[in-house]
Formats: sequence, structure tokens, C-alpha cells
Amino acid sequence: MATRIDPIRNFRFQLEIDSVTRAGFSDVAIAETTIDAVDYREGTDPPHFRKLSGLTKYGNITLKAGVTSGANALELFKWHADVAAGRVSERRRTVAISVLDESGKTEMARFTVSEAWPVKYDPSDLSGKGNEVFIEMFELVNEGIERTK
Repeated sequence: MATRIDPIRNFRFQLEIDSVTRAGFSDVAIAETTIDAVDYREGTDPPHFRKLSGLTKYGNITLKAGVTSGANALELFKWHADVAAGRVSERRRTVAISVLDESGKTEMARFTVSEAWPVKYDPSDLSGKGNEVFIEMFELVNEGIERTK
């Protein structure tokens, strides 16, 4: 009998920024990667365009986490502040997103994001009427996303 291979669940994951594991993200969104198709035709070609590959565009990574008051609570915000102060070139980082099995122990898939840096920081709205968790959102641009597992 054939071995059954089930799809990987998406609710257990971890994030590493420059090889330092970060926990506590409620959502990590990996945007799409697209390759532009360029129309091309020479005068002696048939009366239709040929398609050539153009530039590859890597989508942004969106991170959402509950705000805490722990020792590393300001680490991502400080990264964003450094970039906002013009220190982009020395603040680019490698980000790895690992999808884990249901036990949370075995890595099932891994995405490596190269040359990432924050372009957006958005703390959630505050309301005295609610009881939701205070969430902050970071958006990272990058120059490459590779699935390595």
C-alpha cells in the first residue's frame, strides 16, 4: 500500500532573523513572486508576439505579533527606526520562515528571504471598548524568496 502524504498545516511556524529565532507571531504572510512577461517581435517573425522573461518581483513579507513588554519587545521597532534614519544598507537581514509539523518539533518547509528590511510599521488601533490583543504589524521588502525544504 502507498504511503499517505498529507498537506502541511499552516498554524505552527517560527521566524528567524539573522539566525535568531523569534516566537510570538500570530501571522506571517509571504506575498507572491511574479515574473514579468515581455512581448517581443522581430520583423521577420510570424504575426504574433513571442514571450520573453522579464524582471522578477518578490512580494513583501507581512509580520503580525502581539505587543509585549519583554526584553526583546523593541527589537523589530528599532530595526524599522534604523532604516527610517537612512541606515538601510547595513540593516538588511536574512529572514527564514519555517513551517513545523503538528507537534512543533520537525521543520516541514522553509522559506529563506534575502536582503530584507522593514518598510512599514503599523501599531493597531487602541479602544477602551474592546478586549482584543494589541497587535503590531511590520512589512518587509526583500530581494529574493527561496523555498529550501
